[in-house]
Amino acid sequence: MEWMSPLDALFVLGEGRAHPMHVGSVLLFEPPADAGPGWVDTVWETLRADGPVHPLFRTRPHRIGGVGYPRWRVEPRVDLNSHVRRWGVPGAGSVADLFEVVSLLHAAVLDPDRPAWEVHLIEGLADGRIAVYAKMHHALADGVTAMHLLEQTLTTEHDRHRPPRAPWQQLRSLPTPDPASPRSRPSVLGLARPLRAAADLAPAAARVAWTALRLQHTPWPWQAPRTVLNTPVGGARRCTGRSWPLERVRQVAKSAGTTVNDVVLALAAGGLRGYLSERGALPGKPLIAMVPVSLHPSSTTSTAASGNQLAAVLCPLATDVADPLARLHAISAAMHDRKRLYRKMSPAEAMAASALLLTPAALTVLPGTAGRADPVFNLVISNVPGPRDPLYWHGARLDATYPMSIPIDGLALNITVTGTATSLDVGLTACRRTLPDIDRLLDHFDTTLAELENAS
Repeated sequence: MEWMSPLDALFVLGEGRAHPMHVGSVLLFEPPADAGPGWVDTVWETLRADGPVHPLFRTRPHRIGGVGYPRWRVEPRVDLNSHVRRWGVPGAGSVADLFEVVSLLHAAVLDPDRPAWEVHLIEGLADGRIAVYAKMHHALADGVTAMHLLEQTLTTEHDRHRPPRAPWQQLRSLPTPDPASPRSRPSVLGLARPLRAAADLAPAAARVAWTALRLQHTPWPWQAPRTVLNTPVGGARRCTGRSWPLERVRQVAKSAGTTVNDVVLALAAGGLRGYLSERGALPGKPLIAMVPVSLHPSSTTSTAASGNQLAAVLCPLATDVADPLARLHAISAAMHDRKRLYRKMSPAEAMAASALLLTPAALTVLPGTAGRADPVFNLVISNVPGPRDPLYWHGARLDATYPMSIPIDGLALNITVTGTATSLDVGLTACRRTLPDIDRLLDHFDTTLAELENAS
């Protein structure tokens, strides 16, 4: 068994009934034109078929006696019946009904005694499409790793009729830890390894973080305003998603001289401004988003790059600016400054600097502290690169991918964006008690995109 990295261990140690620590995705597929009445049954049988299971899908967090520093344990076998399930959409079979099912599934904590993933096939949508909801513990994979797994499972237009595979039936294989290896045996020295690695990076992290604060005007801790988003969360979740043509977003970016990611952040900023104004809860100070930045090599295609390889920036969202185009340019300038600094760092330095910068945030999520102090940031907004080409599974075209993430105490909303070859797909995950009407936020996304199109 291998010891976890400090970052992965945080996701395990921070898990609880009201704080499930898994990420997920809702994939919507349009069945092929020649799909018969038994097509969904064929899809289901593929998911349940016995065969070799990729080591990543046989891995689970393990703590001796349920306490202590967590390690990775690779199980010799997996009972697929405990991980793969089939559901029907209730009611009229609308996409809203689908997300009610997903909300219930996403709220459930993964069984700690089994490998840390589940896949759910969901049928019964009125428009004939099917959905796959998959979730995996965040300690096991970040969004980029999950997207690479997805792309290896699906096929392109040219080989759309290739025999389908489930994600855990990949041909590439991760090395399985050798239980007899000294590296795998529990020991004080084994635990010291990840701690020593973090300590070795501390001087560089301090230097880089201080440079960031001086040169980028990165917000100091506790400068974000208090909002309804920054309260304790319950265990119930509210998940939803919506798509927009990617070309509309690209045209705004081109006209404004910004990046697509800048426009995504501006859509979130405008959506939040409208949503909070509607509730009479818009603060006078700008909201601050924590924006993860992937450190994965751009050429990564192997599932061996599991775990979390992320840095983070704190970006003011200019929600105090009424003009949508001026808000976009303010966000673009802020992100440009922060990304410029990370380009000068090694991945290890960037991760260490991010950890140091975000350390105060850990204090605000301790039991009983959420809402008592000004937050370090108000929410997390992630943009996970999606597939660039049309993709298929069992001959069915992938229509949309809606990422689902992790609300925690003090951070009741998470926005994660990805896309297909032609669409921008936005997934929202929220505490149901705090934000039951989160679909209204997506309405304000739509309004903001139209405003940016008119202004640019």
